[in-house]
Amino acid sequence: MTAAISIWSTGTTARQNAPSTPGGGGDKSDEVQEVCAITRSTVQAAIEVLAGTRPINQLARRLDQRCLTALQHRAFLTRREAVRAPRKLGGLHRNPAVRSVRACEVTPDIYEASAVVIDELRARAVAVRLERSKQIWRVTALEIG
Repeated sequence: MTAAISIWSTGTTARQNAPSTPGGGGDKSDEVQEVCAITRSTVQAAIEVLAGTRPINQLARRLDQRCLTALQHRAFLTRREAVRAPRKLGGLHRNPAVRSVRACEVTPDIYEASAVVIDELRARAVAVRLERSKQIWRVTALEIG
């Protein structure tokens, strides 16, 4: 028997499943939609931090300390380079929009999600790992391409 593999995408209602074991868990659509919504808002906020339009402390409750520190460092480097080369990097991270989000359950308390973000210069992928602790979802890994 194979395990269930659920892939969810915001904006669609389709669910793709592999054959699951009999007596498997109940429908997790509400939980997956919650994870996708958290991912969407967190990714949007993180890109806005990189653009310098949102303070990083607004993400302190959602990101763990390691992710928060890494995002703060990247935002500093991005702004420093934008000052040095305003033509090349001036539009980077400007007017970001999250186009799609997909989430996959790893364990009942861990999800991995991906998002596609577009801005004025390019499209980029973002990978997120969310872990639930005491009924609160926290981002423990954030990779922005």
